[in-house]
Amino acid sequence: MTETLRRGLGAALLTAALFSGAGAQSETGPSLRILEFTELSDWDLDNHVEALRVFRETCMDMDGADWQSLCAMAQNADDSGARAFFELFFRPVLIEDGKEGLFTGYFEPELNGARQRGGRFQYPVYRMPPEARQSSTWLSRRDILTSGVMDGRGLEIAWVDDPVELFFLQIQGSGRIKLQDGSVIRLGYGGANGHPYRSIGQEMVRRGIYNLHQVSAGVIQNWVRRNPGPGMELLMHNPSYVFFREVRKVPSNRGPLGAMNRSITPMRSIAVDPAYTPLGAPVWIEKNGQTKMRRLMIAQDTGSAIKGAQRADIFFGPGDEAGRQAGQLRDPGRMMVLMPIQRAYAMLPDDL
Repeated sequence: MTETLRRGLGAALLTAALFSGAGAQSETGPSLRILEFTELSDWDLDNHVEALRVFRETCMDMDGADWQSLCAMAQNADDSGARAFFELFFRPVLIEDGKEGLFTGYFEPELNGARQRGGRFQYPVYRMPPEARQSSTWLSRRDILTSGVMDGRGLEIAWVDDPVELFFLQIQGSGRIKLQDGSVIRLGYGGANGHPYRSIGQEMVRRGIYNLHQVSAGVIQNWVRRNPGPGMELLMHNPSYVFFREVRKVPSNRGPLGAMNRSITPMRSIAVDPAYTPLGAPVWIEKNGQTKMRRLMIAQDTGSAIKGAQRADIFFGPGDEAGRQAGQLRDPGRMMVLMPIQRAYAMLPDDL
């Protein structure tokens, strides 16, 4: 298996384009360190076959001759050699920007809804209006929901029964709406109004409603429902508003589309900051906290709150249980990006 992989990659990898830009370290830039696989905690205990299969889903969309050569090898590699594939052609790179590592979670919400307004279904899920696409910063959340600017334009994809769940659907950026006949509408990210995201949890802490360690998505949802007037006003603190598009090409048994416009996989896909981590790259995470996680993930998504070299959002899957687990996650740790060997060494500063 190992010799076959070596021969198959051949000269293409040796002549691959080297990493530029972020690979050149300045005095104020991130620090880089290449590790050995033996330095990764519990590396040998993971299911590398699962990771290889997820890597195959998006590697063909990565830029660079080295990535493309490795992707071709991955498509033809036997699953039994998954661990050898990663160890032979990659090196773990620890990229640090001075901020502590932080892992959070996200999921694919499922809301109850209808195609037409009626009964308990009173809260619209909107497509993005054309004028919002033409402006870097459009109307705020409050203006969109209270000014009537969206009325009578046929921009509604569906109507749902819970404005709080709709708010969190926007934070997640994708989801499902289950209709009364049992069919499902898949929603993908359709754009945003350009306003910065403001954390409702942090605002609750600032107002003295909760302490920081008490705040989670579930806590916020429950408080807003118990206090509908002040609660809905609290949600207006976040001026950011996300629009959706209906996704028809993704089967119901596949995950939502990530930033690479392909389905993501529960517990194997993560959202990252692409300024530090190439989309499509394998990433080894060592999440600490109450429940440790040592796992090879694939960077297939991004998020407005995911900023920094040691910052990742773990995709937990669809539904309420996935949402509960994702909403509780806020743990420290570290992450290492698996880079093609020559690319990894090219990232090091010249004076090493």
